[in-house]
Amino acid sequence: MKLKPIVWCLAGLLILSGPLQAQTAATYQTPPKDITDLLLAKPTPTVSVDGKAEWMLLSERASYPDVEELGQPELRLAGLRLNPENFSPSRQNFINNFRIKNIKTGKEMPVAGLPAGLRATSVSWSPGEKKIAFLQNNPTRVDLYVIDVATQKATRISKSAVNATLGAAYQWVDDATVLYKAATQPATAAPKRSLTPKRPAVQEALGKAAPSPTYQDLIKSPYDEDLFQFYATSQLVQNRNDVETKLGTPAIYTTVSLSPDKKYLLTRTLNKPFSYLVTANGFPSSIRILDASGKVVKQLFELPSAEGTPSGYDNTQNLPRGFDWRDDEAATLVWAHPLDSGLIKKEVPHHDAVYALAAPFSGQPKEIFRTAMRYRGVQWGNAELALVMEGLRSKQVSRTSLFNPATGKLETLYDLSQNDAYNNPGTPVTRKNNFGRQVIFTVDGGSSLLMNNTTGASPKGDLPFLAKYNLAAKKSEVIWRSNEGVYEYVVDVIDADKLVLLTRRESQKDVPNYYIKNLVRRIADQPVTAFANPYPQMEGVSMQKIFYKRADGVDLTGNLYLPKGYNKEKDGPLPTVIWAYPREFNSADDAAQVRGSQSRFTTIAAGSPIFYVTQGYAVLDAAEMPIVAAQGKKPNDNFIAQLELNARAAINKLAEMGVGDTARMAVGGHSYGAFMTANLLAHTSLFKAGIARSGAYNRTLTPFGFQNEDRTYWQAPQLYYEMSPFSYANKIKTPLLLIHGEADDNTGTYPINSERLFNAVKGHGGTVRLVMLPYEAHGYRGKENLLHVLWEQFQWLERYVKGAKTTTAKAM
Repeated sequence: MKLKPIVWCLAGLLILSGPLQAQTAATYQTPPKDITDLLLAKPTPTVSVDGKAEWMLLSERASYPDVEELGQPELRLAGLRLNPENFSPSRQNFINNFRIKNIKTGKEMPVAGLPAGLRATSVSWSPGEKKIAFLQNNPTRVDLYVIDVATQKATRISKSAVNATLGAAYQWVDDATVLYKAATQPATAAPKRSLTPKRPAVQEALGKAAPSPTYQDLIKSPYDEDLFQFYATSQLVQNRNDVETKLGTPAIYTTVSLSPDKKYLLTRTLNKPFSYLVTANGFPSSIRILDASGKVVKQLFELPSAEGTPSGYDNTQNLPRGFDWRDDEAATLVWAHPLDSGLIKKEVPHHDAVYALAAPFSGQPKEIFRTAMRYRGVQWGNAELALVMEGLRSKQVSRTSLFNPATGKLETLYDLSQNDAYNNPGTPVTRKNNFGRQVIFTVDGGSSLLMNNTTGASPKGDLPFLAKYNLAAKKSEVIWRSNEGVYEYVVDVIDADKLVLLTRRESQKDVPNYYIKNLVRRIADQPVTAFANPYPQMEGVSMQKIFYKRADGVDLTGNLYLPKGYNKEKDGPLPTVIWAYPREFNSADDAAQVRGSQSRFTTIAAGSPIFYVTQGYAVLDAAEMPIVAAQGKKPNDNFIAQLELNARAAINKLAEMGVGDTARMAVGGHSYGAFMTANLLAHTSLFKAGIARSGAYNRTLTPFGFQNEDRTYWQAPQLYYEMSPFSYANKIKTPLLLIHGEADDNTGTYPINSERLFNAVKGHGGTVRLVMLPYEAHGYRGKENLLHVLWEQFQWLERYVKGAKTTTAKAM
């Protein structure tokens, strides 16, 4: 296959303004060695342990793919990005090696029989946990492999090529049987584009409202329709002891779900006409139940396109949704249907009803309960216990209720603000029932749930815990909590009766590792891994969580990093990078809650600003930027004013500490953080430079809502105008570095946002630089691109922040 000239593409997309020619790069650049080494450090393996903590699978990945890999052929159809040569998603994060460890003996072994050039995805233990399956992504086909845990040997079991285009590609039936989707033709048989199209691309509206988010990668032509039909069509295949049997007929399967008794399949298949307005998940579909041979037992529903979904986050189509099997019964299907015609503002006592239909599916569905808010799902336990989740995104509230399937009684256990981390009791611990399904586990004679909270937010920072939740008293009793000074959470409950746990523990100095903990016997924890520090360059860097208030009294926090060997008295205030991402809150109390822990080991993602602490900068990462609703208003009604309050508070705190120079401050962020950055530069003079990556800067390009704003442009045009930094591009005089992936796939953040803001700032004489990254989506992955981004940011900071005229730091 022929590749695009990568260096030419990057150089051609570096757009400069005015006197910045010195920073022109004719080829890819790399940042200082410490930054490069941090980015390319080999990540520690991903760990997966069987239910008895006897065997551990360690999965290894390369740091980042080359840009050449990102530049391979790609199809963008129906909201999907596909590899046109092997029926799989493009841009996957491949595993390149497996190892297996016997936890009892401590012996670690390689896996034999792995394919050359391992590119594994979708790893899954078998029901009996004696085998592990994975998909191998070969250049022209995807294959299914199975690892025998006892022998540590991998074997390819698929004879037909797997189709991984839509949804889960396979699922275990039992330890000898796997069900998967197979491609019906080789990729070479894909439709060819004709010079003479079949017909024009035609869309129409006949008076019915069809608001839609600004999705990307949609179907745009009849040829796109043909391609989607070809790549999405698959044949269900059952493989038992290496013998393949076809089930049913080929179709566009999005969901294939096995009933607990393994006698039935719940399927959702997509139908024409394919929409040009919504993604594949919103295409017309058929909901059917098949038997084990693939024969249709019940045609449940024919659902239309999602184009008619009313705007507003809690609105839905007036149709059934949320189809799933009951985990505690052999074959009972449940789903929800709105009682408010899908309109949440309609005043009704209940907004959703939930129905059940049991095998043989010949009777009428039975209503089992109703919810006062939008139904979100059920976690099943036994014949007398289940938990029902409901909530409203628009009001940031959720509810968990106790449901007795035998009596139909539904009783509220707790209501929470979705942003109230302090009072979150955690999630119930589960274990397998006689069907092999994970169901809620009870303790103390069935009176309590075992609840695992892997965050454990508190005023002291995150301290994960394990608790008993008494169902009658509706109260939690913590039975174990992470010690202060470390961050430790329960990965799995190995033995719920004896409280044997698998935990992951870390501290500022200690790399995350895994341990077996026994809460009953209280013996010394057994280490099961011994991963080494991948970041020696960070040794000596200090990190602390700082606490401060903004002018209206809202409490804020941030994670402050200071360079190795820094001495405030000797070195004075430092040039500083403040990195943030705004969040909306309906409550000031929720906004003020402490998030994160200063006891965590610093891991550095490619998009992190922490790299620059190695170059003499103070870095305030995860600086809280809450946007809080005033009484009777919505959070965004005073968005700009609150951004300034947040930024001033952070700068004042750093100046008060004597570590940050108020004359050498930079602000940056990615996506909504980039939107924040551009707004701060347009409306304040607090910073010397800004870095905005992959943002949306003109809200009229997202007219049916954005982030957590569900008012449309036509309902609140002034809000859309005032929140758009593009509207104030003439006021952006602080140097602004704009970076964007040329193939951004995120809803709303089209690359045109950065292109138009660049032109607007340039047109008004501002200092601005635009870097368009070849082949990159919303999150950047290519090694050369990532190194170049770090170089661009470093050069920008050196020129406009560290090199700026300094003054004595003082509060503002």
